[in-house]
Amino acid sequence: MAVAFYDLGSAAGLKKLDEYLLTRSYITGYQASKDDITVHAALPKPPSSEFINVSRWYNHIEALLRISGVSAEGCGVVVEGFAPITEEAIATPLSVTQRQAAAAEDDDDDDVDLFGEETEEEKKAAEERAASVKASTKKKESGKSSVLLDVKPWDDETDMKKLEEAVRSIQMEGLFWGASKLVPVGYGIKKLQIMLSIVDDLVSVDSLIEDQLTVEPVNEYVQSCDIVAFNKI
Repeated sequence: MAVAFYDLGSAAGLKKLDEYLLTRSYITGYQASKDDITVHAALPKPPSSEFINVSRWYNHIEALLRISGVSAEGCGVVVEGFAPITEEAIATPLSVTQRQAAAAEDDDDDDVDLFGEETEEEKKAAEERAASVKASTKKKESGKSSVLLDVKPWDDETDMKKLEEAVRSIQMEGLFWGASKLVPVGYGIKKLQIMLSIVDDLVSVDSLIEDQLTVEPVNEYVQSCDIVAFNKI
């Protein structure tokens, strides 16, 4: 069954999307798909930081489009007033030849002097803008990773709802919790599988497990945590 969203250009529409993404890393499923591209393209502009879950998801999809593209089909999504994504609209990374051609075109543009020689004030302003862009780019280049964790309870009597609440209660800069599910282990015991994304410069997964997930008060519910998958974004 397709997921539906409405009026993504309004605060109310973004709030609904933000609530939807509170426990999800992607619009549907456990990997980026055409559904994510459809919703991404339907947003008239990047979401404000007020909508933290939408911003986290939007930046993640932006990075995927720049680096590797998105090819998974997804489960289907409907955005009011916006056509479903087509095969031709899916972004893929530029080839080496395309990047070289784009760079050559930029060089040609630099050789065209439309307004004559720059004044000292114009040169200074241009240098300040370049420095600002460089600093902004440097900040954006901070690496990010997507992680899948296995969180194991003490026994079959552990309240798994409270276990997940305890895990998600851990908040820190650069840490974003995603989708989760309960997976049967045996003898009536289930484990929690949960997705998270991190900013590598700010969060260490090993430290997160050792210093947050397996110590008081979380260890009242959590026996141990294991990294199932770790992928650079």
